Amino acid sequence: MSKPTRESLAHEHHPEAIRRRLNTAETPRTLPDAILGGIDGCVTTFAVVSGAFGAGFSSTVALVLGVANLLADGFSMAISNFEAIQAEREYIEDVSRSERRHIDLVPEGEREEIRQIFQRKGFSGETLERVVETLTQNREVWVETMLKEEHGLQPAGLSPWRSALATFLAFMTVGAMPLIPYAFHGMGATRQFAASLAIAALMFFLIGMGKSLVYHRPILRSGLRTLLMGGAAAGLAFATGHLAQLLFGIDI
Repeated sequence: MSKPTRESLAHEHHPEAIRRRLNTAETPRTLPDAILGGIDGCVTTFAVVSGAFGAGFSSTVALVLGVANLLADGFSMAISNFEAIQAEREYIEDVSRSERRHIDLVPEGEREEIRQIFQRKGFSGETLERVVETLTQNREVWVETMLKEEHGLQPAGLSPWRSALATFLAFMTVGAMPLIPYAFHGMGATRQFAASLAIAALMFFLIGMGKSLVYHRPILRSGLRTLLMGGAAAGLAFATGHLAQLLFGIDI
């Protein structure tokens, strides 16, 4: 990705541009949820396909197992993500209530916490006291500062429903891709698996590339890294299925 020019940076740091950026409400970040859901969906379904092919199961069995895992795991992952974000929100609310109570009961102690936090950042003397006085004049700013600086919590941008939906949709969409060849029964098991392998590899690579564009990382490196991680999971599933065939004498 090309580096921004001095002119573009100057434009972005104009007082009015900064004001608009800071006044824009922070929206929930769903991209990490979508990336996680997409990768996990593709890994899950292709792992099932690989395991079924390695064990010698028919394409119909592979398709049924893949669809069943796609629905069950996609729903489970979305619910788990919902519960995780909801638990984090509830924890932040509990800490916020606790800080408000501390401000009511021991305001000087809470001011001292603010003082020491900013003292560690390099403030001292009259400047430090002005910072403490300014922050503690507004109760909401005071509480928000304590949440971020003392507890390392970011209360903004948490939406359980949005995160769960993003995870589920990405899981279902990307996860369904490796199953497409198995809907065509005339291809033969080997060709179906090869096509599924190619599609899964493409999905992993595209997810990695998309991630790199958003987070400003080298495109090729990110794509290959995601491809290797997904391929490792699929290879493990294939080896497990093949080993199960040898150990238990599965013969389809």
